[in-house]
Amino acid sequence: MTKSTKPVFRFAPSPNGRLHLGHAYSALLNDALARRLGGRFLLRIEDIDIARCRPEYEAGIVEDLTWLGLSWEEPVRRQSEHFADYRPAFQRLKGRGLVYPCFCSRKRIAERVEAIEAQSGEAWPRDPDGAPLYPGICKGLPGGGAEGRIRAGDAHAWRIDSDEVRRLHPGPYAFTRFSLTGDEEVVAADPRRWGDAVIVRKDVPTSYHLSVVVDDALQGVTHVVRGQDLEAATDLHVLLQVLLGLDTPLYHHHGLILDPGGDKLAKSRRSEALCALRTRGVTAAEVRRRLGFYPQPTPST
Repeated sequence: MTKSTKPVFRFAPSPNGRLHLGHAYSALLNDALARRLGGRFLLRIEDIDIARCRPEYEAGIVEDLTWLGLSWEEPVRRQSEHFADYRPAFQRLKGRGLVYPCFCSRKRIAERVEAIEAQSGEAWPRDPDGAPLYPGICKGLPGGGAEGRIRAGDAHAWRIDSDEVRRLHPGPYAFTRFSLTGDEEVVAADPRRWGDAVIVRKDVPTSYHLSVVVDDALQGVTHVVRGQDLEAATDLHVLLQVLLGLDTPLYHHHGLILDPGGDKLAKSRRSEALCALRTRGVTAAEVRRRLGFYPQPTPST
């Protein structure tokens, strides 16, 4: 783990589309807080989704952030270049019996949940993102059978065994939330609402949750500033930090920038990108002013 006497902030976009005003706000806020506290500002490229992430989108991220007047430390960490860093963390969880392989497709999970709901007449519980909790289809597989399927090359993910985690680490779990005025409060975390979450995906040897936790530790991140849409994920991140013996950063989850219809901006909804604003003649100063970051700061020394 990289130790630092200064606060360390990071902006960590995924290069699967162009940045919009919501990304701009998060990046500018991280930079502003780093400057206020005399800290460091990092850019991290979270590109484990090798099917959707593209070099041209990463170039667009750099172009947009530079246009906004931001600068960051080099080299930039790209998750796709560091898959080997996540393997020891996974192996530690596996060695303690805290994960198990899952061979299920989304279709099979959906079918099992539908069958359970039809039989019980009750809705199956969902995680904070609205997806049904994993119904444990592969949890009871005999060890030899699972190992044989893995040796045969069957595609599989690895899930947290929440029952075993509760037995060995019953909690309670918590993290410290900080406000923009510097106030802090301890907030309870509830990893149970994520159930047996995927920790290693089928297509890559990690997941968003595992990579973020490992990267924050390796980079010495002390303050995680991100949108409210990721607040629930903090429960799972705190759990992984405890299981892996890692420090838990301070967290701040800022409000989201909404479109005229009241929905959050999102690449999937094709919200207007910063490059489109630039094409329309909108200046970086106008964007900063609109988001509450004006005047532009002078470069750090």
